[in-house]
Amino acid sequence: METPVTADQASPALIALDWGTSSLRGYLMDAGGRVLDRRATAHGIQNLPVPGIPGFEQALAGLCGAWLETHGTLPTVAGGMVGSAQGWAEAPYVPCPADTGSLAGKAVAVDSASGVRVLIAPGVIFDPPDADPDVMRGEEIQISGALADHPHFAGRACVALPGTHSKWVQVTDGRIARFATYMTGELFAVLSRHSILGRLMPDDPATVSADQSADAAFAAGVRTARDGLPGDLAHQIFAARTLGLTRRLPPGVLKDYLSGLLIGNELVSGLARMRDTLAGDTPLLLIGEAGLCRRYVRALDLLDTVPAALLDNTAPRGLFQFAVEAGLVTSPVSSDRSDIP
Repeated sequence: METPVTADQASPALIALDWGTSSLRGYLMDAGGRVLDRRATAHGIQNLPVPGIPGFEQALAGLCGAWLETHGTLPTVAGGMVGSAQGWAEAPYVPCPADTGSLAGKAVAVDSASGVRVLIAPGVIFDPPDADPDVMRGEEIQISGALADHPHFAGRACVALPGTHSKWVQVTDGRIARFATYMTGELFAVLSRHSILGRLMPDDPATVSADQSADAAFAAGVRTARDGLPGDLAHQIFAARTLGLTRRLPPGVLKDYLSGLLIGNELVSGLARMRDTLAGDTPLLLIGEAGLCRRYVRALDLLDTVPAALLDNTAPRGLFQFAVEAGLVTSPVSSDRSDIP
């Protein structure tokens, strides 16, 4: 992870924006890739201050205005849903195999009213002739950051990025070779909030007994996924209701059971894909929010798998690498960084 430094230790050289659907995160960075300052707002592309282009302009000014007033106009890059068809400007997908260089080569520039030119990174598409297409937008930047900080994984790795739409990505020779998306987080939200399953799940679960803890319920869900037959998921998820109706699980842990079931099914499939296309000693990396990744580590343990690395926020470094490849930063950061654990 990056180590923030104070402004008197280095001069700002870049503004990097991680601009997603629900949030906007900004990083003021020096020419060595270190974060000098960071800010965040809820002004993702679906929650702008006002609709349309003026909303993007206001969100940018609100987040970066003080930096620009203090340091003047700086090179600015952005990744994530800001480059989607619903974003500020659409940056078309780059086909696999893709790396930071190919992303930079297809970037789209937007000139803002404040005089800042924002270079937007494209997403990546995997569109093989014998299978359905798959896309990502934002995760490619995180992968770029992870490989820059941990270059020993660049030759061959499987990268899993848990989230609303989890990604399982095959990396070969430093490039995204292929990937698959699992709507695990969205399925959990829909099923627990908007289906009959959620009627037995309290919004504020009460404390449960030690022998029926949240962890035990989660583990039970993972084991059910592990032991199921192909196509069982639609049948298995109904147990999140019947286990509550029969009082075999208390209401307070039904969400944990459902979480384990959905994550478990994702892992069973993702690990099978990994084994089918990569060598048996291929390292598995997890990139994502720490709490969610801990759930995945727990589920992987039940599947006799240990990830090689657990990485948190790699987007700043990925955006920096994108800026380097685009020629906006002239001092590439060394891969041997003292602030990387």
